Amino acid sequence: MSKNKPVVVIGLMGSGKTTAGVLIAEALGLDFSDSDPFLKAKYGGSAAQIAAREGADTLHRYEAEHVLHELAGEPRVIAAAASTIEDPLVRAALRAAFVVWVDASDEVLAERMKSSDHRPDFDPAAMRARREPYFREVADLVCDVGVMRPEQVRDTVLRELGRPAPRDPA
Repeated sequence: MSKNKPVVVIGLMGSGKTTAGVLIAEALGLDFSDSDPFLKAKYGGSAAQIAAREGADTLHRYEAEHVLHELAGEPRVIAAAASTIEDPLVRAALRAAFVVWVDASDEVLAERMKSSDHRPDFDPAAMRARREPYFREVADLVCDVGVMRPEQVRDTVLRELGRPAPRDPA
């Protein structure tokens, strides 16, 4: 792969988009972009704060803006908030990227989110019912993070892109 194609990591909350995305970006020598810093810098709050202050629809619009903004710039690795997949403009823009869907069972995701105050009302089954068809539509690669470590996700992505995996330190 040339450096001309962005990589977008998608998945439900708790799937490890940021963790995998950072590792992929480091291995490819690309910048990494996550919606949380974008939201804080541009809109003055976390996703949970914006949802409480302005509502979920506004938050989702801001999250979609993040992905569209980043896809329009220099190629990078982008962790896309799960809501963005519902936006037809985002789905169309993702055609220009290599899209990695990190997924796990609802039970694994719910367990991971117990320790997070990111979104206290998170229901993975409801989110999956709404978003899974879109994830399937855009994904170039699916990684089951219920059984794969983040480093394995990175290595699988690199293999799919025809790039060597980093050597483990001896």
